Amino acid sequence: MRTDRSTVAAPSPRPASHVRNVALVGHSGAGKTTLLEALLAAAAAVPRAGRVEDGTTVSDSDDVEQRLQHSVALAVASVEHAGVKLNLLDTPGSPDFVGELRAGLRAADAVLFVVSAAGGLDAVTAQLWAECAAVGIPRAVVVTQLDKPRADFDEAVALCQRLLDDAVLPLHLPMHDDDGTVAGLIDLLRERVVDHSSGERVDREADPEHLKLISSLRSELIEAVIAESEDETLLDRYLEGEELDLDLLVGDLETAVARGHFHPALAVAPLAGVGVVELLDLLVQAFPSPLEHPCPPVTRPDGSPAAVLECDPDGPLVAEVVKTTSDPYLGRVSFVRVFSGTLRPDTAVHVSGHFADREAHDTDEKVGALSSPLGVALRPVDSCPAGDVCAVARLTSAETGDTLSAKDDPLLMSPWELPEPQQPVAVAVASRTDEERLAAALTRIVAEDPTLRLDRRVDTGQQLLWTVGTGHAEVLLDRLRTRHGLAVDTPEVQVARRETLAGPTRVTGRHVKQSGGHGQYAVVVLEVEPGPPGSGIVFEQRVVGGAVPGIFHSSVEKGVRQQAANGVTPVGPLDDVHVVLVDGKSHSVDSSDAAFQAAGALALREAAAAVGTVVLDPWSEVEVTVPTAFVGSVMSDLRGRHARVLGSLPAPDDEDVTTVQAQLPDSELLSYAAALRGVSHGTGRFSRRALGYEAARA
Repeated sequence: MRTDRSTVAAPSPRPASHVRNVALVGHSGAGKTTLLEALLAAAAAVPRAGRVEDGTTVSDSDDVEQRLQHSVALAVASVEHAGVKLNLLDTPGSPDFVGELRAGLRAADAVLFVVSAAGGLDAVTAQLWAECAAVGIPRAVVVTQLDKPRADFDEAVALCQRLLDDAVLPLHLPMHDDDGTVAGLIDLLRERVVDHSSGERVDREADPEHLKLISSLRSELIEAVIAESEDETLLDRYLEGEELDLDLLVGDLETAVARGHFHPALAVAPLAGVGVVELLDLLVQAFPSPLEHPCPPVTRPDGSPAAVLECDPDGPLVAEVVKTTSDPYLGRVSFVRVFSGTLRPDTAVHVSGHFADREAHDTDEKVGALSSPLGVALRPVDSCPAGDVCAVARLTSAETGDTLSAKDDPLLMSPWELPEPQQPVAVAVASRTDEERLAAALTRIVAEDPTLRLDRRVDTGQQLLWTVGTGHAEVLLDRLRTRHGLAVDTPEVQVARRETLAGPTRVTGRHVKQSGGHGQYAVVVLEVEPGPPGSGIVFEQRVVGGAVPGIFHSSVEKGVRQQAANGVTPVGPLDDVHVVLVDGKSHSVDSSDAAFQAAGALALREAAAAVGTVVLDPWSEVEVTVPTAFVGSVMSDLRGRHARVLGSLPAPDDEDVTTVQAQLPDSELLSYAAALRGVSHGTGRFSRRALGYEAARA
């Protein structure tokens, strides 16, 4: 279902000083999408707020999102308020869709952390806050769902102060009717009340009981705000009793938020409309513009240095694709953040993509129509200057994460950090025709999502889609089945096992055939034994007296190696075997290269039959990074997976984070991404590197 409910024209392009790019983040179910709907309605971008339950929201337009009733993709909605353009970026809350979250953060200059007054904070949200703090991005907190049972604004703020930052302080307090309904706000800075009890928004003087509450909290708030003031005498004047001008406080509030040293907390009840206008005002008045946020570093596509970018509409064109979708009418649509220069339709641009684990590509294309996004609704605009966000049609080669720059002055932005996909899913279809359609569909969805990796395994013959987690995989499979109409199967992921010989032996391979004319004659005697792990197939010859002519030594080796690669049982290739050619027989007429290849292969099969084989499992070494509080749970889980835990080390830059090193079979890693998410409450991540093969457990 499309949710093109807006009849309002797109906000006209604005200078960067009148643009705010704000990402909404928070755990799944915190109320981000409902909050966004309320903001859109208050800004008159939609006639009324949609509902997640009804599938009528602007941001959750995907069929999968409407069915699951939670976001799985980044959504962009551009609106206008008080002469300022707001690009609101609604991000998914599930860790499975962290790639969409990272894209939203890349396009944003500030972040709204949405916290439920009834549901509290999760560990993933606290971890994300710390990441934003590390790079200095401005943050504010919106406490939502105030109308839910057991909602507690004061406890939510106290939790944020305890887990996020003690500089989280409320700008407003919720006001309740006698029945507990949220009836309005108490504005601490203005010392007034915004009353919604009549069904209308009424700004009035505070009651005496409100003034007492205001006085107990206002001083701490003002001191936090003016601590960042350019006027170093202001704090002393305030402490001496001087009444400060409200406009001055608002100006210092912007400075404090922009520097990332103060984090206002706002009370919002979106369904009742309480606090929504105040939040829009805060975004306009206190959140930084793109001019106050440094641009990501750039280089030339060949890696050579380039000048530092500034947010200048007349500078060199540099824009980045933060999201890619497919529209049945427009084809590929690229959502773009412009960091420098001005993007215009029908302009030739250079498209450069150098994401890790992706094939690098550099090509020139012509920009199609530009639009201002409101979810899936695209409203035409004639340009997109530095600092702004827009949608670009028909960039056929552009993928998420690609850089757009001037054709005659190509540049490349440094990629944003993405998690390594660690959960494989095997995908298969029944018919040859569907195989071609599946290949095209996989190419398309991988271009849209940089957290995906496609792996066509030669050793198992499977086609693997590496995903971030179970939810990520389920959504992608759903899209293959519904959007692309493919009957996709998900066979069990196969581990590429190998075998080695169970012991040493001496065998004879005799390949003798006579059927008229030239025959085939080759006899070889091999001494074979299992080799050290990782040694591979080692072949040598110690033939005495020319029993096997030197010209055929390489033929025997070729036959042995080919048979080892093919395997001697259905398990997989034979590996780590030491083979010595010690004797044999030849015929002056009937011996040939092919005959000695066949004899060498036969001898290896005879050796396996004589002593048996041992199955080898692939092993990997992993580094698991988690908050220190979860180290015990992680180690216990690893030991349950037959891992060898090598030890743990504190992170060099964060004493609250620990890295655990371990070695374990690849078969135990197939489901480890989901298991780690469970034991670490979504905060853990791991990397892996192949070690080699070891004998499988009995």
